[in-house]
Amino acid sequence: MKSLEEFTGDPKIRFILTDIDDTLTSHGKLGLGAYGALWDLWDQGFHVVPITGRPAGWCEMIARFWPVDGVVGENGAFYFRYIEGKMKRHFSQDEDERILNRDRLGNIQEEVLRSVPGAAVASDQFCRIADLAIDFCEDVAALSKDEIQKIVSIFRDHGAQAKISSIHVNGWFGKHNKITMTKKFLHDEFGLSEAEIKEQCVFVGDSPNDEPMFEYFPLSFAVSNIRDFESELQFLPTFVSAGEGGAGFAEIVKRFVS
Repeated sequence: MKSLEEFTGDPKIRFILTDIDDTLTSHGKLGLGAYGALWDLWDQGFHVVPITGRPAGWCEMIARFWPVDGVVGENGAFYFRYIEGKMKRHFSQDEDERILNRDRLGNIQEEVLRSVPGAAVASDQFCRIADLAIDFCEDVAALSKDEIQKIVSIFRDHGAQAKISSIHVNGWFGKHNKITMTKKFLHDEFGLSEAEIKEQCVFVGDSPNDEPMFEYFPLSFAVSNIRDFESELQFLPTFVSAGEGGAGFAEIVKRFVS
């Protein structure tokens, strides 16, 4: 990873894609600096799209009220876009599939809670439609890396995908992930080809569930808390900020706005 100081800008960039937790937020809060940075991007004509593991209920609000052009949620289960006074929603699975998978995830939830003392269902689970989020440090005492990996193993033993964020293990059934739905969103809503996506977009993240994005985009960024996971990542971002969380995000945005 290179220091952000080495990034000199790229006039072709039109889209800023960003994770939310511990990328936009700091200690669980969306501060003035990061939220102001989103508005700075919006005011200067950039397309801003959060790409998050957070639930559908949150994404409904984010798409409607934040200065963004849409949001990809639950690690690629859907995208929402609020445009011309209407909410547009696209899902990776139809409702019947989601209902079936919800029952399967319920079995995983029971096993995780039985097998990993201290783990808990994430407090935002009631807002979710396609995945199961297990809290390992947001509202519970932090679990060890071995305990977190045990949660991941339980998901995978059941044939589910599992990704580690900075606060949750998110698991789901299906082939979708952050990058598959991001590409779908950019193609369907903005008409971008594969080559244009790679040329006109950057991604900003902070944790292992962002790795598919770091791998895909030639130009990617991370806030400095990515270093907590550096040894666990095969694909690293191109540049890393000096600041953590929202402060690091604001630092990155200054490289794009005048």
